[in-house]
Amino acid sequence: MQTLMPLSEEVGKLLVARNDKVAVAESAAGGLINAALLAVAGASGWCIGGAVLYTPRSRFALKDMHPEMFAGMTGSTEVYARFMARMVRERFDAQWCLCETGTAGPTGSRYGYAAGHACFAVSGPVERVLTIETGSNDRVANMYAFAEAGLRLLVETLKA
Repeated sequence: MQTLMPLSEEVGKLLVARNDKVAVAESAAGGLINAALLAVAGASGWCIGGAVLYTPRSRFALKDMHPEMFAGMTGSTEVYARFMARMVRERFDAQWCLCETGTAGPTGSRYGYAAGHACFAVSGPVERVLTIETGSNDRVANMYAFAEAGLRLLVETLKA
C-alpha cells in the first residue's frame, strides 16, 4: 500500500484544489484503489467511495443498470471501462470516476485476455483510457500494478 500512497495523496491535493470529488469502480484491483485513496487523511472531503464490480451481478446492483445496456460489450476493454466510468460517475454524483477492469490471474479471462491485462478509464470534464499488459500471472502483483496504473492515469487526467 505504501507505493500507492504518494499517488493517492496527489489525487487528493488535485481534487481539493478543484473542489471536486471522485468515485471509483474497480474489478480485478479488488478494492486496492479505493483503499489507497481512503488511506489519505481527509479523503472524506474528496472521495465519495466506490464499488468492486467483480461480477455481472454486482454491476446490476447499481441503480438503473440493466443487461441490455451492456449489449456488444465485454469486460476488460476500454469501451467497457469508459462506459462504467461514466455510469458510476453519474450514479455517485461525482465530478470524476476512475474505472478499472482487468484480469489479475493466475489464468486468463473468459474473454481471452491473458493475466496481467487491464483497461482503465477516467470520466469527468476530461476523459482518458489506458490499457496495460504486465506480462505476469502473479495475481497479487497484478492487483497492485493495476491500482498503481489507475491512480497514475487519474493524476495525469486531473492535471490535464
